[in-house]
Amino acid sequence: MSIVIGGMIGLGKTSVADTLNLHFLKQGIDSKVFYEEVDDNPILPLYYELTDEELETRRIPFLLQLFFLNKRFKTVKDCVNWHEPLFTIQDRSIYEDWYFAYVNKSLGRISGLEFKIYEDLAQNMMQELNELPKKAPDLMVYLKGSFETVLDRIMSRGRSFEINPELKEYYFEVWKGYDDWVINKYDASEVLIIDMDKTDVVKRPEDALKICNQVEKKLIQILKIETQIG
Repeated sequence: MSIVIGGMIGLGKTSVADTLNLHFLKQGIDSKVFYEEVDDNPILPLYYELTDEELETRRIPFLLQLFFLNKRFKTVKDCVNWHEPLFTIQDRSIYEDWYFAYVNKSLGRISGLEFKIYEDLAQNMMQELNELPKKAPDLMVYLKGSFETVLDRIMSRGRSFEINPELKEYYFEVWKGYDDWVINKYDASEVLIIDMDKTDVVKRPEDALKICNQVEKKLIQILKIETQIG
């Protein structure tokens, strides 16, 4: 089965992915995490560190969206082609990529023409994925939290290119529409919402276990539905 971890920047997608992966492995269930490209991304630091004028001149937001779209497209193919694990866990999905591009367009960081080029490319990729077996995830684990929690988590993980105070407006623009997009527009899979204002899988083992149990329960429900349909 395929699980994607979605949610706002800084809320702990990688930690939740690692928690689920370890939980499955301890039960003797094959599992593998496919991580979002961050540390090896040459464009991301520029996106956070350059001025708005420099971003516009060098078209960094558009380049960043193309970089992520390409990497996430490859991740979906890797998940489909990875036959050994029973579970694949993606740290962010290709479906969320459109939302980030949309926010950048709303902020004027991506032009209308660039957004159209991006959407055309994304649609072509999704058509290719539609030819693959089981390309869509079975479950999105969506990490939801207040804006204050988002900022606290971003600051606490200490990535230097993320903690510029001027980025607060960008984080807010991404945050304010995320819940609506997931609840009302995302339709690729079932969604399990986790309240990260009350959850810390790193500092509280009981929270980690609770999430694992919630995910297992949801997956069992999905399997029952698929069995009935089949």
